[in-house]
Parts: sequence; C-alpha cells; structure tokens
Amino acid sequence: MTNSTHTSTDTSADTSAGPRAGRREWTALGVLMLPLLLVSMDVSVLYFAVPAISADLEPSGAQQLWIFDVYGFVLAGLLMTMGSLGDRFGRRRLLLVGAAAFGAASLMAAYADSAETLIAARAVLGIGGATLLPSTMALLRTMFTDPGQRAKAIGLWSGVMTAGVALGSVMSGVLVEYFWWGSVFLVNLPAMVLLLVLGPVLLPESRDPAPGRFDLPSVPLSMAAVLPVIYGLKEIAVEGVHAEYVVSIAVGLLFAALFVHRQRTARSPMISPALFRGHGFAPAVVLNLVASFGMMGSAYFTTQYLQSVLGKSALEAALWALLPSVPIGMTAPLATALVQKGVNRAYVVTAGFAIAAAGYALLLLAGTDSLWLVLAACGVLASGMVVVVSQMTELALGAAPAERAGSASSLLETGGEFGGALGMAVLGSIGTAVYRHDVPASAPAAARETLGGALALADQLPGRAGDALAAAAREAFTSGMQGAAAAGAVLLVGSAVAASMTLRRIRVK
Repeated sequence: MTNSTHTSTDTSADTSAGPRAGRREWTALGVLMLPLLLVSMDVSVLYFAVPAISADLEPSGAQQLWIFDVYGFVLAGLLMTMGSLGDRFGRRRLLLVGAAAFGAASLMAAYADSAETLIAARAVLGIGGATLLPSTMALLRTMFTDPGQRAKAIGLWSGVMTAGVALGSVMSGVLVEYFWWGSVFLVNLPAMVLLLVLGPVLLPESRDPAPGRFDLPSVPLSMAAVLPVIYGLKEIAVEGVHAEYVVSIAVGLLFAALFVHRQRTARSPMISPALFRGHGFAPAVVLNLVASFGMMGSAYFTTQYLQSVLGKSALEAALWALLPSVPIGMTAPLATALVQKGVNRAYVVTAGFAIAAAGYALLLLAGTDSLWLVLAACGVLASGMVVVVSQMTELALGAAPAERAGSASSLLETGGEFGGALGMAVLGSIGTAVYRHDVPASAPAAARETLGGALALADQLPGRAGDALAAAAREAFTSGMQGAAAAGAVLLVGSAVAASMTLRRIRVK
C-alpha cells in the first residue's frame, strides 16, 4: 500500500501547481522551438562548410580550429552567467537581446571576408546561444505552471534540442552543395526575426522579484572553471592524454572550487546554493550529465565508423546518421505519458538508462561491415538517453523555484556540456588504447596513432600491403569501439541502479 502511494505521488501530473496553459502558451512554445533548433544546429553546422571556408578565407590550422571550437567554448563558458542575468533582468528581455545578437552575428559570419572576422562572429554566436538556451528553458518553467503540461513541453524541448545537432551537419551539406558557405548562417535569420516580432506579444516577462545585486566576480570565476576543463577534455579525446591537457583540467577544477566557495559565501551569489536543497535538483543535474556522457561518447565513435570503416562520404554518413534520430520524437512524449499515468519516475528513468545500455551492448556485436546494426544501436541508445534527459529536465525545473528558473536551466546545460566532453574524453581514450593495442606492431607509427593516419598511409602503399594495413586498422578501430561500448554499458547500468535508488521517493511540486 505504501509503495503504491509513492508511485502515484511521484508523477508530474499533479495539476494543483498552477493554471493550465492555453493556445497562446503553446503557440509561444512553437516560436521558441525555432531558435532552439538553430542554436543546437550551430554546434555541427560547419561540418561540410569547412572545405569551402578554407578555400575562400585561407585560415591557418589554428584559425580553422578556432572557427570550429570558439562557438562551443563561449556557449559553455557563459551559460551560468546568462542564466543568472535572465533571472535578474528578465528572461524574455534577455532572450530577445540574444536573438538580436545571434541574428546579427549570423549575418556577420555569412559575409565574413577573413578568418578573424569569422572567428569573432562565431564567438558572438556563442554569446547569443548562451542567452537563448537557458532563457527558453526558464520561460517554459514560467509559461507551463501545470506539471503535466510542463512535462509535455519539456519533452518537445528535449527532442528538438537533440534533433538539431543531427540536422545541423546535413543542412550544411545540402546548403553548401547548392549555395555558398555563408548560407549555413543565413538560415538563422528568419527564425530570429520571427522571435523578435512575436516574442514581445506571446512570451510573458518573468524575473526573480528579489534577486539582489549581480555578483560580477562570479563571472570570470565561472568561465575560468568551465573553459579549461572543457578544453582539456576535448583535446584529450582528439590528441590523447598529454601533460598540458591534464594541467588545463586541474586549473579549471581549482577555479571551480573557488567558484563554489564564492557562491557559498557571497551575499548575492550568481548560483544560489539553495537550488541544490530543492528535492531532486542535484540528482537531476548529475544524471543529466551522465546522459550527455553516454550520448556524446557514442557519437565520437559512430561518426568515424560510418566514414572511415564503412567508407561513406561525409554527406552520406550524415544522412545515414539521421535514421537513429527518428525514434527520438516518440520516446520523450511516451516517457512523459507513463509518468503522468502513475508510473514512478524512478522506474521510467531506470528504463531509459537500461535501454541506452542495451544500445551500447548492441555495439559490442558490430563488425567492420555492420551498418544497420550500428544504426540500430545508435537509435536505441539515443532513445534511452532522451528519456533520461527529458525526465531530469522536468525534475530539475520542477524542484527549482520559479524565480531561479534561469539559474537552474543554466546549471543543467553546463552539466550537459561537461558530460559530453567527459564522454568523448573517457570513452575516446578507452577506444584509442584498444586501437593502439590491436594495430600490428609492425605498422608505421602514424598508423598506430589513429585510424585516419592508417588509412592515409594505406593509400600510399602498393597493392596488398595497403589493403592489409587498412583492413587491420579498421578491425582495430572496431575493437576500440567495442571496448568503449563495454565501458559505456557498464556505466549506464550503474546509473540505472543509482537512478532507481535515488529517484524513487522524489516528486515534483
């Protein structure tokens, strides 16, 4: 009898929390989805545009890396700052300012005549993205006060966010094929104009009524905590473990400790420690981080598998990679429906982790010619992770006070950035170690470093020698993917157990 009571009260279907949203709020949600989609697409939108950009602007190697990375670095570094600013000065106001900045930077990027200009434009795009992401999530919290409706809205938010990353690379391929590279940025403009026109009409303004003074010292501390860690983890995923990257992570963790100390002692902290006293908020942030770890850790291998093992072109690989995203649109609403029908949230999240672990388990069966198996594994993995992300987002926002919705949203997003970078670094390092162990010791040093290096060398070798090296490298990479998948499956099974134990008695108000 006691268990059934907990099961029923653990749903988000409790309608006592606030009035139900009407047509205006759902229309506003549709308006918010467009900029959200474009912000998430900008993570991968340069995938196919780089060759054309390189031919036109002739960037150096370092400049090309900054063109790629500066957007994500600025976005991650400013999320907490922008979430706190939205709580203090108004989430709609910040959203509209961010939309204007994002649109202006898109125009600047589209017509950039130098690598430096493009890097600067991408940095401003990151600033705009950092305002848009927490603002959209915080506005969901204030527009949808009924927990059941809020859960549905967050499910849509999660699906659009996930789909945007997958769509970005495909859209860039199509646009570059038929237009010029600047068109990948111009597609942002109509959505931002629409938001600027309809936002003031449809979106309510909301802010913390008693926010206190904005804590300026927390801004550089938060960036110094986030950026070195993200940088170190991403470089370890690509280059391997080197002293400078470990030092970068250590420096970031030191500043993270200083940032936490500042938040605990400041009179008006950027991120109130009271957020973590909300019932369920801290577990939601941690489990959301783990979900991002699992998602990005798998993507690191599967994208290379499609291109370098199966030999697909970049555009072919991106098109094939769209297939696993098809079930994502159904899984988050299904999870929400189950919770609203009385299924304990802990069981739904546990099932999400278990499904994602099954996706990793499927990767253990992959060979060097397993297109459909790998796509199925990616679909299963992504479906499980979207269940977790949507439910943890709903749990965190429900546990956070409405006046701190921006800060809560920014913490979730920052945790997701950490989780993604950590997934690529940890699982990437495991896969690389297995690859280097399995590549024949007689292979040249470059071939033992990466699959790309091995295939490049194989093209230069005559006849059977080149074929043998390529085949051995592909086998070794597939073994590395299997090793990483085994580690990912173990982590997600452990997370399923932790979610079951931690979330069972947590309910959203």
